Formats: sequence, structure tokens, C-alpha cells
Amino acid sequence: MKGTFWAALALLLAGCSTTSFDVALIEPEQFEMVVDGKPTSLYTLSEGLLTMQVTNFGARVVALWAPDRNGDLADIAIGYESLDRYINNTGERFLGAAVGPVANRIADGRMTLDGVEYRLSRNNNGQTLHGGLLGVDRIVWDVKSHSSNKIVFECTLPDGQDGFPGNRHIEMTYSLTPRNEFVVTYEAQTDTTTVMNLSHHSFFNLSGEGSGTILDHTLTIAASHITPVDSRLIPTGEIMPVDGTPFDFRTPHTIGERIDNPHEQLRMGAGYDHNWIIDRKDDGEVVKFADLYEPKSGRGIEVWSDQIAMQFYSGNFFDGSYCGKYERPIEYRGAVVFETQRYPDAPNHPNFPSVELRAGETYRQTCIYKFYVR
Repeated sequence: MKGTFWAALALLLAGCSTTSFDVALIEPEQFEMVVDGKPTSLYTLSEGLLTMQVTNFGARVVALWAPDRNGDLADIAIGYESLDRYINNTGERFLGAAVGPVANRIADGRMTLDGVEYRLSRNNNGQTLHGGLLGVDRIVWDVKSHSSNKIVFECTLPDGQDGFPGNRHIEMTYSLTPRNEFVVTYEAQTDTTTVMNLSHHSFFNLSGEGSGTILDHTLTIAASHITPVDSRLIPTGEIMPVDGTPFDFRTPHTIGERIDNPHEQLRMGAGYDHNWIIDRKDDGEVVKFADLYEPKSGRGIEVWSDQIAMQFYSGNFFDGSYCGKYERPIEYRGAVVFETQRYPDAPNHPNFPSVELRAGETYRQTCIYKFYVR
């Protein structure tokens, strides 16, 4: 595989595209089922130095192979080897999935829009997390189109699903680029006032799935503030400066360097599970949010988006009791998530930027994971 890597790299440096590696692809048959009357499949995308497999159940990234500095490939996305394990999982529900219609938490499963209170389905200690009991991660998305490096999903969420108002149409595209980027774009419309805050929930370990913890990964986040949380992981409504705290990643720190600091917010989250407010001038421009680097392999990810915030979660609730695709345990703090978004629980905090979406408007978002080797 090393020779394949260097040949591919030479083509890229020459301005050419290369679209395949010798990777141990997951068998599509493991994902061919009928769920709620709709067929599910596994799709393979390849471009540049990346190969990715996704399923239309929850629009999940199942696997993503990337080379290290020596050209050795590893699958750096945490996932399962069969659809049955996603449907009947006993571990982490949101592995690799699209999440929404409102990512993150809504307190007590309640919100008010235009003077009307809505009761939402509650699925996380009395809160609504990532859309509730069904969300967009437990549905079968339609595949609008599929090519060698791009797949376009769409779905329509009916009025009242999980308690949210409006018939909402969502179109989402996953694409790989010759610049070794995984690009996620979203568009959504509604027929009545609702809320929309979609995000992506791939768990990454740059050493490879099941290869230990992420505590040695070096992280930078372009954020001077976070939204602190209470014991339910619901924002208090305050805006907290990161100066002098373990949440200051404006200069590089390893994730493990301060994660066990006795700071109250680390105690609340059992580690990092917070929303960083990105330092940016213009809402809507795609800017760099974060950089994650693993020094042994030389693999890195830059996170770019047009959103205003990002949830960074350090895998605090993995406990090693279940395995991923390769029969290796997913250890405590064995992967990280970067969810580009607007603020959690925004409908219940008038001082937070709105997540309302009205009829005639279009919700849009772009998130880019840029992979590199150093």
C-alpha cells in the first residue's frame, strides 16, 4: 500500500486526480436491508488520498481511510461492520451520523415558537438530544444521486415528528475533493415556522479505530469563549471566556494535558463536551475552526465551516464495553467529535443567536474536514 500512496501523491502533485487505494472495504451485503419499508445500502466514495464508505441509514459515515506520513492506511472513523449493529446498538447511537433537525440539547424537551409551546420527545436524561427519539440519524434517507466521489441524500420530516413543527425537506451532500477534503453541505426548507440546526457526528481517532485514546492528539480551536453548562449539559445562558482555563485551545495543547483538571465545567462534562464560540468576523464565510494532529502517525484534520460555533466532545462516555468494526474495543476517550453548529438549547435562550427557520427561507450550512499529513 505504500507504493500506491506515493504513486497517488505524485499524481496529486502533478495536478492529477487519483481515486482508489487498496483498502479492505466493508462488504455492502452487511448493509442491504429494508428498514421501515425503505431499502438501505452501503456506498463507497473515493478521491485524492481518501476512501470513505457511507450508508443511507442515518446518512452515516461508516469508514474513512487516510494515509499516515509513511503511506500506511488506517480507518480513522469509528463505526460498525453491519447495519444491524447501528439499528440495535448497545453503544454510541450517533456514530458517523447526520444529527438534527436540531443538533445538541434542548432543555426538558420544551421550546416556544411564536407563542406556542412544543413538547419534544426526550431521549437523554429528560432532555432532547440531536432531534429526539427518531431524529435524522434513525431514518432511511433517499439517495438523490451517487457518483465516485459524491453522494446526495434527501429526506422529508413530517410535521410533528419528535414534536417539532413543520413539514421539512432536507438535502445533504457528502463529497470528497482532490484536496483531501470531506465536505458536508446542507439545505433545508419548511412550510411553517420551525427550528433547524443540523450537524455531523463522525467520531475520529487519527491513529485508527480501536488504536487507543485520543489524549495525545494536539488540538487548536479558534475560540475565545464557550457556553458553560449545568449538570444536565444544558447551557446556563452565560458566555464564559476561556482565558486561564483548560478550555483555551487558541494555542496547541494535547487533549489529555488538562482534561482531568478540577475545573467545574470539566466536571460537568466528564471531560470536554462543550460548545466553543468561534472567533470570526462574518457569519456565513467559511473559516477555519480547529486543527487536530496526531504526532505518531502525522495525520491531521482541519475543521472549516460557515457556522458560528462548534461542539468538541472527547469521547467521555465510551467505556470499552463494545467493539467497533475490527473487533477492537472503543476505549474511554477513544475518539473525538467536532460538530459545527449554532448554540445548543438556542430556542430557550433569547440572548443566543436564533435557530428559527420560517416558510420561504432556506437553511444552509457547510462543514469541511480537511485531512493532511505532516
